[in-house]
Order: sequence, then structure tokens, then C-alpha cells
Amino acid sequence: VYLSAGDMVPADVRLLTAKDLFVSQAMLTGESIPLEKYSVPPAAKPASSGRAALELETACFMGTNVVSGTATAVVVATGDATYFGVMARDIVGGRPLTSFDIGINRVSWMLIRFLLVMTPLVFLINGLGKGAWLESLLFAVSVAVGLTPEMLPMIVTANLAKGAVMMARRKSIVKKLNAIQNFGAMDILCTDKTGTLTQNKVILERHLDIHGNEDSQVLELAWLNSFHQTGLKNLLDVAVLEYAEQDELVGKLQHYRKVDEIPFDFVRRRMSVIVRNGNKNLLVCKGAIEEVLALCTSADDNAATPDGIVPFTSEMRREVRAITRDLNEDGLRALAVAYKALPPEDRTYTVSDEQDLVLAGYVAFLDPPKETAREAIAALREHGVDTKIITGDNEVVTRKICKEVGLAVDKAVTGKDVAAMSDAELADTAERTTIFTKMSPMEKSRVIRALQSKGHTVGYLGDGINDAAALKDADVGISVDTAVDIAKESADIILLEKSLLVLEEAVIEGRKTFANIIKYIKMTASSNFGNVFSVLVASIFLPFLPMLPIQLLIQNLLYDISQVSIPWDDVDEDYLKQPRKWDSSGIARFMMFIGPISSVFDIATFIVMWHVFGADSIEKQSLFQSGWFVVGLLTQTLIVHMIRTQHIPFIQSRAATPVILLTASIMAIGIYLPFSPLGAHVGMLPLPEAYFPILVAILLSY
Repeated sequence: VYLSAGDMVPADVRLLTAKDLFVSQAMLTGESIPLEKYSVPPAAKPASSGRAALELETACFMGTNVVSGTATAVVVATGDATYFGVMARDIVGGRPLTSFDIGINRVSWMLIRFLLVMTPLVFLINGLGKGAWLESLLFAVSVAVGLTPEMLPMIVTANLAKGAVMMARRKSIVKKLNAIQNFGAMDILCTDKTGTLTQNKVILERHLDIHGNEDSQVLELAWLNSFHQTGLKNLLDVAVLEYAEQDELVGKLQHYRKVDEIPFDFVRRRMSVIVRNGNKNLLVCKGAIEEVLALCTSADDNAATPDGIVPFTSEMRREVRAITRDLNEDGLRALAVAYKALPPEDRTYTVSDEQDLVLAGYVAFLDPPKETAREAIAALREHGVDTKIITGDNEVVTRKICKEVGLAVDKAVTGKDVAAMSDAELADTAERTTIFTKMSPMEKSRVIRALQSKGHTVGYLGDGINDAAALKDADVGISVDTAVDIAKESADIILLEKSLLVLEEAVIEGRKTFANIIKYIKMTASSNFGNVFSVLVASIFLPFLPMLPIQLLIQNLLYDISQVSIPWDDVDEDYLKQPRKWDSSGIARFMMFIGPISSVFDIATFIVMWHVFGADSIEKQSLFQSGWFVVGLLTQTLIVHMIRTQHIPFIQSRAATPVILLTASIMAIGIYLPFSPLGAHVGMLPLPEAYFPILVAILLSY
């Protein structure tokens, strides 16, 4: 394969020859700065063994672009066998179950097992005790219907849809409804750096003289270089021009006329322009630190001499290198700026003119964090969500961004480290690590799965092709509207605003959604179990059914209707402070405790109806059934207000108005039903006045 500037690499290749070859691996790493590739590894580089694949200087990968230079290479992998192919295959595969899917499945199976045990028990006890097998079968089927949480699909879907509508009002598109609940359960947010935490826009941060002090002359020289060069200006040149516009230098330097330029190339790693001011020409050179320093014999030091020009000594070189090293450690990319006065000639200038330069200073650039990043990360931390950065960039720059956004970094792990770890080792390491650098797309995805294996619900925020696999494997994938298509396709939620504060709002909305779903499950599971437990007790000593099948179904229907408004209920503030996950064992324990407690009051009702109102024979079973129907419905409906909060209901925590109105309406209908024609039609009798003081006492005691 022969490669030259502008080519896309058609396969994974091993370089045989390379001349000034620079390749952009942005498609795989997300970082736009080209890498130089060689046919033979540079002696200063570590051995290729033990290094991440994308760091190899002697290999090029399918989908990357040749920025400059030429090369010949031998193909080592094509199609699905390439690095890009493996990544694409992983993205196309079926999506793993999220924490929501796993949680709802566990709860569903818990309720199914409960149903399979209790329904046959009711059938056998009634059939054996009363001998009416057909009547017992119909009653058992009614009990099974009553045990089934029929409203669960509607409650879940209504909650999720309501959450999606709320997110839409905050300019966020929810592509998968269950992502809302996963947001609420999320306890770790992993995020790419470039374009997500940062603005993906280079800005000029500093313009310094040779001693590291702010110097406007350096900015003027940098502007002359960036403004007068021809061709497509890179991000650094654009940053210089935008900064100078704000600094109002443009008008001051308009009188300079361009004479010639010496274009940039990746071998020299610098470019020069020659401009004229009056009766002299000025060559202005801007480029990589080492390359420009090698051309300098003097330095501009205004504090040393009247004209500022001093010899560029070895001691001064050491000072310059120390200053630029400090800039790099601060996450800044530094370029040197130098100049040279020339006679006012109109001629063609060449690389040979770039010598005996005067070092003026340096300009330093930064891809700054988004304005809302620090505030968003702090808000997530307050709500129990840890943030981790997984990026293809280097550790120095990533640490700088972490410092800017308020993330404490104790330990950094590289892609090479991740590749060398077993799954168990990675899972332990990932929990303790804040930043992962030099990460390939597959390594990002592997970190996500490692955290999930430790029981964490993991979100991932990314916008590039290299983030697609991680977005798919995360419990909730989050992207932005400026992301590439494959990232948006793999994501569950797309943020339409640059502000990251919407992440906090989504977490809160997810926890509200979970809270209202879990309210319904706890309510229906505990009350249904209590009713069945009461039925089993009553079936042992009653000569008749404690409630007719049609009455049981009406009671269940009314109770279900009373819960329709739960998706619009309020949630206590303290409940929203921590991530909320599905726990079927916790729901089972709640059901096993609250159910029998409610049965105590059902049994009290049985005793009252039997001994106080004389409903102790088959002839008077309708009175008994009517009395228990009202108590059962009212206790079930009122428990909504108890279970919805851990505070004192109506006093410390009050339900939303729709919930109060609907539950009150259902209670009124339940009390009226025995007195109505419909009640008489289904075998109910009007209740005596003496029943109602006892009803109030039972409800208050409950």
C-alpha cells in the first residue's frame, strides 16, 4: 500500500518506509493533533511491547487520515479484523441489559413466584374446607388477578414518559425511556474530555516574554504571523486572531504589509512570514519550542539593555525550557515566537533565512473546560455521583482539566495499564481511579463494564466515534447535539444545550421517576399480600367466602384507579440525595412485614363483623363481605399516603393534589358502593350506622 497526504488508510498496516509521515488518529482517539509515524521506531521511544496499539509509531490503522508525507506499508489486517472493524462489530452487537432492565426483571419474577405459591394455597384451603371446588377455583382466579400488579406497565411507562417530557423542556432528547430511571440509579458518570468537559475550542491563554511575564509585543508578533499566512489557518492561528480582536491590536498593526512567507511543514514544525514596516522588513517565526530555539542566537530582554537584544546564552536556554515545561505541566500547549530584522528587499525568502533569530517569548494555548463543568460536577457529587474521565489525551493535559473543574486526582491509569490488567484487577482499580488517559475505544468500553461488574450503575458522556462503544455499554449513554452521528445513534439521551447542569436535573428527574415507580410496587405488593394472608386466615374458620370473586375484582379495580395519579406525585427532597437502585429483596422484606400488619386489622374487622354485627352464617355473608370490602379498600387506599414517604404523612410530607383528590374520591365511592344499586347487584348490603365509628377506629389504628 502506498500512502500520501490526503489519503485515508484503507487497512491496518505496518510501515516499510516513511518520509515525514503525519497521521491523524482522531477517528479512533478523539484527539485532533497528528502523530508522526516511522518505519523504524525512534531510539528515544520505549519498546513497542507493552504499549497500547494506537501508540505504535510503526503502524497505521484503518480509517485514520494521512495529513502529510508519504509511506509504503504492508497490510496486516483488513475488514472486520482491523482495529476499526473490531470496534464497529462491538457497536453493532446487541446492547447489554441496563440496571433498569435487570431490576424490573427481578421484581417481576419475585411477584410471579409469590403468585404461583399463594394462588394454589387459596384454592386448596377453600376447596377442602367448603367442598365447593368450582366456587373456590373462581375465587382463587380472582385472588390471582388481585395479586397481579396490572398497573405496573402503565405506571412505569407514565413515569418514564413524564420524565422524558420534563427533560424535553430542558432541551434534552430522551431516545430510550428507561434511560430516565437509569439516570436516577447512576452512581458513577464517566466522561470523555475533549468536546464534553471542554469547549473543544483552543484559546490563547498566555503571551509571555522569555522570563515568563505577560508581554504585548509577543502577542503583536504572533498576530502578524497568524494573520499574514496564507492557506487554511489551524486552530492555534484562529485562537491568536480572536484574542487579538478582543485586545484591539488589529488597528494598531494594519500598516504592516506582507512581503513573503515560508510555509509550515511537519518537518520544520514552524512557519514564518516577512512583513514590511516603513524602510525595513521583519521576519516573524512561530513554531514548536525546540525547533525555534535551535535557530535563535539572541533574545529580547527589555530589562537588560536599552534595545532589549542580548545574547541567547546556555543559561537562558535552560530558563526557557523550564518555563515551557511548567506551561506543559499546566496543560498548556506552548509555541515559541522569534523575529529578525531584514533589509527592505522584495525577493523570495527561503528556509535559509530562518537563522540568527531573536527569541521574543511564547504563546500558550488551552482547550478550556465548559463554563458549567465545575458547577455540574459539584452538583453531581452532592447527589452521590462520582465523576471519572476516560480520554485518549495525555495525563498532563487531563490533570490540568481536572484541576479546572474541581476533580481531585490521586491516581491516573493509562490505556497500556488497562490492557495489561485482568478483568478482576481492572474492576478493583477502576473504582479507585479518577482519570484514565491514552485510552482506545475498546479500553473505554472495558472500563465501563468493569465498573458495572462491581454493582455500579454507570453513565457515559461522549461525542466522538471513539466513544460509541462506551456509550452503548453504559447503563445510560449521553451525547451532545454536536456529536458525530454514530455517537448520537449509540446514546440514550442527547443534550441540546452546552450547559452540563442539565445532568443534575436529569439525575433528579430519574430519582423522582424511580421513587414513584417503587411506591406503586411497594403499595400493590404489600396490600395484595396482606389481602391474601387475610383470605387464608378467613378461609380457615368462615363457612362462606370472605369476599365474592366479583367484589374482589371491583375492589382491585378501584384500588388500581386510585394509583393512576402516582406518576405526578411529589418526592421528598432527602430521598433525592442518593442514587436509587432496584432491590427485589428489599421489596420482598417490605411486603412480608407490612402485609401481615395490615392483616391484623382485617382480622379485627372479621371479629367485629362476626361478633358485633352477627354476620356469622351463610345467610348473613353479604353483610360480612360488605364490611370487609369497605375496610379493605380504605386501608389499601390510605396506605398510599403512608408508603409514599418516610415522614409523617399529611403533616411532614403531603402528597401532590392529584393523588389526594383521587384517593379521596375512591374512598368515597367505596363507602357509597354497599348503599348503591350496583352494590346490591354484586351481593352487598347497606352497612349499619354503628359500623362507621368502628371503621374510623380501625383506620386510625392502622
